[in-house]
Amino acid sequence: MEETPARLTAKPSWLLTQLAVHAHRLASDGFGEVGARGYHYRILAALDEFGVASQAELGRRCNMDRSDVVAAINELAEQGLVERTPDPGDRRRNMVSLTEAGDRQLGRLDRALDRVQDDLLRPLPAEDRQTLTRLLTRLLTHHQQG
Repeated sequence: MEETPARLTAKPSWLLTQLAVHAHRLASDGFGEVGARGYHYRILAALDEFGVASQAELGRRCNMDRSDVVAAINELAEQGLVERTPDPGDRRRNMVSLTEAGDRQLGRLDRALDRVQDDLLRPLPAEDRQTLTRLLTRLLTHHQQG
């Protein structure tokens, strides 16, 4: 940052943007090591936490575009990590569920993402990590409600 103008490095928005780029790269690399992508993690995590869902519900819960949801579910289904079945109440809609293989893959992804968090936050002690997470959550919640 020694060549970056001080008026930039003093702005939280600039710092967050720079860190987000770095965090995204670390996460992508971590997911890649276990043959996955961030979208896969989002979908598997949502299915694990909330249970069977339609593709539209997954898109809303994971903050993903409809076409990205379909592509990611296709990839996950090809790998046997999720299963798609027609919704008995509306045959035009697919319901997606997590398979046992998907649950195991989610565990691998959790461990990969834990390593990424450790790498990203290495300079911070545990208390500062918790404070940072709390503050970022507060900011995100505020802006999502607006």
